[in-house]
Amino acid sequence: MNRPVFLNTLGLVCAPGAGRHQVRAALFAGTPSGVAPSDDFAARTLHVGQVTSPLADMEVLAPPLRSRNNALLLTALADIRSEVDAAIARFGPERVGIVLGTSTSGIGESETAMVAHAAHGALPPSFHLRQQELGSPAMALSGLLGLAGPALVISTACSSSAKALASAARLLRAGVCDAVIAGGADSLCRFTVAGFSALESVSEARCNPMSVHRRGINIGEGAALFLMTREPGPVRIAGWGESSDAHHISAPEPGGRGALAAMRAALKRGGVAPSDVDYVNLHGTATPLNDAMESRAVHALLGGDVPSSSTKPLTGHTLGAAGALEAAFCWLTLTDNPAGLLPPHWWDGEPDPALPALALVPAGYSLGRPPRYALSNSFGFGGSNAALLLGCA
Repeated sequence: MNRPVFLNTLGLVCAPGAGRHQVRAALFAGTPSGVAPSDDFAARTLHVGQVTSPLADMEVLAPPLRSRNNALLLTALADIRSEVDAAIARFGPERVGIVLGTSTSGIGESETAMVAHAAHGALPPSFHLRQQELGSPAMALSGLLGLAGPALVISTACSSSAKALASAARLLRAGVCDAVIAGGADSLCRFTVAGFSALESVSEARCNPMSVHRRGINIGEGAALFLMTREPGPVRIAGWGESSDAHHISAPEPGGRGALAAMRAALKRGGVAPSDVDYVNLHGTATPLNDAMESRAVHALLGGDVPSSSTKPLTGHTLGAAGALEAAFCWLTLTDNPAGLLPPHWWDGEPDPALPALALVPAGYSLGRPPRYALSNSFGFGGSNAALLLGCA
């Protein structure tokens, strides 16, 4: 079955805000927001993309499913709950699936519990080992909504939730589901900050993607959820591409061949020429190796004139949630945007002369017409690459 698959509605929460309206305003604003200095996650002050909006009450979940990760998901779900409930009533609980991406799940809760154990000799009574299960987000939403369809979590590092959207599209095209709640969530914790710090990949200042002065990432947190169906909606997932480099456990393949293959596959599946792409949301982590390989791949496929930006200076790198969150930014760019405003690329404006030049979006830039297609890139550890092509319905 090759019928179109639509992203009917969107709920999200991230460092710049909660809900479509607040995040849209931050996304197209003339000054950057979201990422801010904090000393909560390391022995030094770092810029992180911490969510400060109120989160949903976790009392609706069983104790083993209570985590900040799942609270972020519930907050995103609240935005689209009425549409989700209507889809369940329309199709039946056995025909509605869940596909999510994450990398942390409830590791933060385990981290806090270990600190308490070291101080007091016992784990806190609120701690359950199941909180850190990678399947916890899908179990939480499926149980809360009373669903009986497929419920799964994909964990492929930073490509996780982009691959979740692609998997959801396949379930719908195959007729396995009539609706899928798809997206991802990841939450800040000291564990991930320490891990990326050990790789010397963390920047103390706001990250500076594509700059000659780039020094690494800011870790962030957030959640984005789409209700996906074959029923017409404002945005469709026109194509997707996935590839695997198997080049190195943490470093990308320098030439960007896997990234290029994923982008090419997304355009081919969508039947879209490179010249039809109006905007690229770059993976854009601001690490020396990622930005180098991505700029080569994007330039090889699209040339240097397609408007592009990394939104990670607003959100931080939300790891397993990044693919869904940045697809959400493309969704916002493709909807209710007659002037074609594009998300700015926040950086110091000093390009790396060793990289192919890209058309990085300045603040206030617009196409002067509604955008048609947006491409979103997500590249994870181990060379797990995913590209999503979103188009106006």
